[in-house]
Amino acid sequence: MKRGLLTVLATIVLLWAGIVQAQEQTDAPIDYNAWEQLADLTETAIDKDTGTIDELEVLRGGVIRFRARFETARAANGGRIGALKAQIEALGPKPETGTEAPEVATRRAELEQQLQELQAPAVVADEAFRRADAIIAEIDKSIRDREKKRLLSLGASPLSPANWSIMFTDVKDTLNSIMAETDSRRDPNRLQTLRENAPIVIVLMLVSLALIFRGRTWATYAGRQLRQLGGRGSGVWSFLVSLFRIFLPLVGVLIFAQALRETGLAGPMLNLILDALPVWAAFLLGIRWLSERLFSRIPEEALILLPNDRRSQARFYMLVLSVFMVLRGMVHLIQSYETMQPEAEAVLAFPIVIVLGLALAFLGKILRGYRSPEEEAGEEVIRGASMARVIRLAGNAMIAVAVVAPVMAAVGYAEAGNALLYPTALTALILGFVMTLQRFSADVYGLITGQGEQAREALFPILMGFILVLCSLPLLALAWGARVADLTEIWASFTRGFLVGETRISPTDFLTFAIVFSLGYSLTRLLQGFLKGSVLPKTKLDIGGQNAVISGLGYVGVFLAGLIAITMAGIDLSNLAIVAGALSVGIGFGLQTIVSNFVSGIILLVERPISEGDWIEVGGNMGYVRDISVRSTRIETFDRTDVIVPNADLVSGTVTNYTRGNTVGRLIVPIGVAYGTDTRRVEKILMAIARAQPMVLNNPPPTIIFHNFGADALEFEIRVFLRDVNWILSVRNDINHAIAESFAKEGIEVPFAQRDVWLRNPESLKAPEQGTS
Repeated sequence: MKRGLLTVLATIVLLWAGIVQAQEQTDAPIDYNAWEQLADLTETAIDKDTGTIDELEVLRGGVIRFRARFETARAANGGRIGALKAQIEALGPKPETGTEAPEVATRRAELEQQLQELQAPAVVADEAFRRADAIIAEIDKSIRDREKKRLLSLGASPLSPANWSIMFTDVKDTLNSIMAETDSRRDPNRLQTLRENAPIVIVLMLVSLALIFRGRTWATYAGRQLRQLGGRGSGVWSFLVSLFRIFLPLVGVLIFAQALRETGLAGPMLNLILDALPVWAAFLLGIRWLSERLFSRIPEEALILLPNDRRSQARFYMLVLSVFMVLRGMVHLIQSYETMQPEAEAVLAFPIVIVLGLALAFLGKILRGYRSPEEEAGEEVIRGASMARVIRLAGNAMIAVAVVAPVMAAVGYAEAGNALLYPTALTALILGFVMTLQRFSADVYGLITGQGEQAREALFPILMGFILVLCSLPLLALAWGARVADLTEIWASFTRGFLVGETRISPTDFLTFAIVFSLGYSLTRLLQGFLKGSVLPKTKLDIGGQNAVISGLGYVGVFLAGLIAITMAGIDLSNLAIVAGALSVGIGFGLQTIVSNFVSGIILLVERPISEGDWIEVGGNMGYVRDISVRSTRIETFDRTDVIVPNADLVSGTVTNYTRGNTVGRLIVPIGVAYGTDTRRVEKILMAIARAQPMVLNNPPPTIIFHNFGADALEFEIRVFLRDVNWILSVRNDINHAIAESFAKEGIEVPFAQRDVWLRNPESLKAPEQGTS
């Protein structure tokens, strides 16, 4: 009864698949009757829990095809619907009181009728799409529940002697079946085919054996020729040669399999083995190649640098791992062709699990003892140390799995043990492959940029490694039991996007936004560079004005680029108005200082009380303005240190600008002479010194001021205007040197403070006489 139901089920599913495929090849309308029947049939199969996982997958495929049609139909007539809505809005809202003009009412009714007719197919398609999406989710849940039940089921124990005889019997029958397929005495035509194809078989065998056993040697010779190029691309050449060393033997295996087919002796079972032989060979050669990249014999090329003996052991255990994983694949292939009893399958798989567990444990032990070169040298390098910790953590995980999985298989939970052991091994291999590709990308980057091995520490290889890890996530998910259907469903949900209000944002929208904004941003920067280098220097604007124009253009350009990108992506910001209004209150309080600085930055660029290159003093800090950004202004002090001043302080505070508008500034140099000196003579000497300075302006002329009768000296001041106040310290230095030389030559004394000390009772300071008390 059940078999008949499943046969009918499969027939109907194939029929629906043919209908959907025919509809996909034409523009025929969707057959909703066929969809309803398929949906009802699928829901019945889910509710009654009938059918195998493969049959459910077939049903799922038919539902997915319909869902894709529904998704397309949901967006049909979108442009026309939008135009009708705009027309209805143009008529204005219906009056709440009174009557509407007959012409307007008639037109509104016509437009609303057209709108309903255009929306009807989309509404029906949307309802069907939601039902299909729910059915697919139920199928996935049913399959996951069955997989969970299978993993947790208790099977036959391979340690039971009663199961050994069953295994021997099944293996004997399988071997006899394979031998019977290759027995040419039962089929004389096979022997005739072998005689006719003997020459080509011999040639193919010789070529294949040459490639298998001599291919690596030839690849090594080619590598020596490439290494003669040397230089900074040696890592790239080494990687290519290593690939060539597995490519030639793999071609040899392909030719070997074809030679066996040409003999005509292969039966159905042997043909399956020959089909899988290149895959197994590629896996074996690939793991050997990976082990030689991770634990290379050459220390400079090893990705995981260990002592020589440890690297050799790691390569050996990876070889054992690959051989027994291929052996497990061979057993699984034979079991799929010649049905074996579960007891025989458990006994056959258990030794393989034991050996794989041992190889994984020993490999994990080696990785657990890994120390980065920086750690070996006693240095504290965060990135290197973190990578070493990850490798040691992976080693500990491998050891734990290697212990738990064989124990579970021995008890009878073989499926759970396999679901833990094999994914762990595949995960280690995938991550090792990612490390290899990341190193290759770094070497390619070093070859292109000419940095060589130094490029391995650059930013690009690190970003490339991050991208490779993201790309490896689907492979890791498949290794741990995820179905391809699960990944495609995730991708379909991702491409459909998510709703924000009434607007659906998809990855295509993000891509459009990123491309348009990048183009607008790049165009803005190009225009800024053109103005700064070619146009503005030819105008009469000063440097501050030019910088203000360039900065303002940058702000406007980035704003327009973002606005155009949002419009091109089809993002309706009106749906975010309420949310943005609510958030703006909190943002206003939390970011009021930043907003104040931003507005102050705009004021500085427009009003330009200070400009780049000005010498200013603000808040006790004196220096040159080097950059005016959106939030703050950078001032370089005379100590060559940068002071970051918020723009609000420059607008609301007191700022001294020494070079605003022009660089003319005044210098005052005070000097004192002894009492009794001829003051007119001093005035003439100081005037001559001031006029001798090349930086001093003649208009206004220098001034010598007899400033004061000081406590210790007659005080004078040299007051001069400099054509460039930035030289004030240098001019002060030259004037002081000239004063010292002239006064020494003229015999004029520069006094220093002198004081007379009077003691009120000096006799009290005398030492007491001897004998007095």
